[in-house]
Amino acid sequence: MREEDLDWAIYHRIPATGCVTVEDLAAATGFEQSAVTASLDRLERYLLVRRSDDEVRLLSIQESLIECQCRHTTEDLPFVIENGVIRAKKRDE
Repeated sequence: MREEDLDWAIYHRIPATGCVTVEDLAAATGFEQSAVTASLDRLERYLLVRRSDDEVRLLSIQESLIECQCRHTTEDLPFVIENGVIRAKKRDE
């Protein structure tokens, strides 16, 4: 199976609201947990999902756009996003 097809299948098994565990995704899709984890790595890199510990949730369009803007904007932004929290940068960051 192509990575794109796997990612699509995994993405559509994540609930629109709330979280799901990696183990539940593996059980629901029938894919090995290592394949699910690799897919989630890509989906997180594409700014479509967010993982926290063992749970995965979809990013809203707004969250995805903000993350994208932060990632592709110069280093002079006055804030950072860490674990879904927006905070002002310290002067030495």
